[in-house]
Amino acid sequence: MSTDEPGDDARRSLPSVDELLRHDQAGAWVDRWGREPVTRALRETIAEVRSALQGGDSAALSADLLEKAFRRLSTDRASLRPVVNGTGVILHTNLGRAPLASVAARVAAEIAGGYSSLEYDLQVGERGDRYLHCADLLSRLTGAESSLVVNNNAAAVSLAINTLARGRDVIVSRGELVEIGGGFRIPEVIERSGAFLSAIGTTNRTRVEDYRRAITPSTGLLLKIHPSNYTVEGFVEETPLEHLVDLGHSADLPVMHDLGSGLLLEGSIPGMPEPSVRASVSSGADVVTWSGDKLLGGPQAGIIQGRVATVDRLRSNPLLRAFRVDKMTLAALEATLRLYLSPERARRDIPVLRMLTESADDVETRARAALGELSPAAAGRVSIARMRSVLGGGSAPGFEVASAGWVVSGRAADVESMLRRQDPPVIGRIEGGAFFLDFRTVIEGQERLLAAALERLVSLEDSRS
Repeated sequence: MSTDEPGDDARRSLPSVDELLRHDQAGAWVDRWGREPVTRALRETIAEVRSALQGGDSAALSADLLEKAFRRLSTDRASLRPVVNGTGVILHTNLGRAPLASVAARVAAEIAGGYSSLEYDLQVGERGDRYLHCADLLSRLTGAESSLVVNNNAAAVSLAINTLARGRDVIVSRGELVEIGGGFRIPEVIERSGAFLSAIGTTNRTRVEDYRRAITPSTGLLLKIHPSNYTVEGFVEETPLEHLVDLGHSADLPVMHDLGSGLLLEGSIPGMPEPSVRASVSSGADVVTWSGDKLLGGPQAGIIQGRVATVDRLRSNPLLRAFRVDKMTLAALEATLRLYLSPERARRDIPVLRMLTESADDVETRARAALGELSPAAAGRVSIARMRSVLGGGSAPGFEVASAGWVVSGRAADVESMLRRQDPPVIGRIEGGAFFLDFRTVIEGQERLLAAALERLVSLEDSRS
């Protein structure tokens, strides 16, 4: 008569730590995290499953030990991680907006890893000014008299309003009182910047005469905001920036244009509805503000450009210290701007521009080629389909680009969840009950990572069936 306890056979069949370490997946973890953390995670996972079997939980035997170990490892990992973006949203705010050009990422890493000339003038051997590093390049590329970089565009807007209109009225069209990311609204930004909102016109129509009638001795600034995250169609009218500049100059009032997203290579993206930075600057606006991590394709930054006298006033505002930009951002921004000195190189090397200009046929070619990385079982789960990518990031609403990618069969919610838990995580989108992976936003070179993630998904599903 056997004296074995229930679950003895199952416990004996559990693999050893050494056996699991010889698995290819575990080997990849060792390369990434080191042998000791992986060994500890495997040992603790085996002990957990052995304990469950001792208690009679036979279902634990069929559990995938490597998947359990990966989940344990993931709890010890940094929360900010690289992901594969298969959503088709090019400037996906939740996924970090614009991926940097490789040269910008490399230069930022070099500057971050040591000392730098951040605030040291190498010519004279004395203290320098961090705000000069990108100023000349920005002015050269846009035609602005002077430029200043802060940590994001909201900071740029707040600093400009606080400097030019603190304690005074800021005149804005009602049709431009936008809400930006995170629930922040322009009226609140104006108020917290120490100024008072004077809303004019209607949601759909605001004329230059509306601005003129609203000017009083308390007026400090005429503000025009490009509504980059929504559109109003039909019976609409807005005041051209040039007309507002003429009014501001005649009334001796500064005019500010908040572009939100900044487009440097006008005409290079067919159908792109965003105004260019150069056009805004050439209108004569005293201040133009825009983002570094949208259409520019650089790091998060707020870029302020305009007349020398006006930008110098912003430089002397004590709030600039609170909005100060760091050395990695300046390094990445400078490297990105240098690419724009050659428009052809910018379109080739800056990921956002490359994604926006790659043809749908070329995207489909990449998607089909990536099928070659899959086993027959995994390839059987995938079909190629045409899709529509969007810009995202609060830019160019309604603007779409023809694209292509994979449609993965299976229950869409389960596929989405399992791929999101891979290493690296793969993020796609569910549409019409199907799971889509749009290859326009899969950075070239990541196709193999995507294929490996799908292989693991199929393997996990097979182990559970």
